[in-house]
Amino acid sequence: MSETIMSDEFPDRLSVDPNSPYYNADILSRDVGIRFKGIEKTNVEEYCISEGWVRVAAGNAKDRYGNQLTIKVHGPVEPYFRDKK
Repeated sequence: MSETIMSDEFPDRLSVDPNSPYYNADILSRDVGIRFKGIEKTNVEEYCISEGWVRVAAGNAKDRYGNQLTIKVHGPVEPYFRDKK
């Protein structure tokens, strides 16, 4: 049996949508937190560190396919693991 060792490095881009090519269940299972402009955000759907943006939910609005509408907001993004002490 080979064990994969989880690193503490984040991908440049990560999404919580399982249909996205940037979805990573292994990393998301570790309870990822996001600080955006120094404030912890709990409604982040996707982020990109290198481009400096997050996608956040736009209220309760949904598109015609029933997916949550999001807004892209620019600024410094700092992902972290909440389980790390």
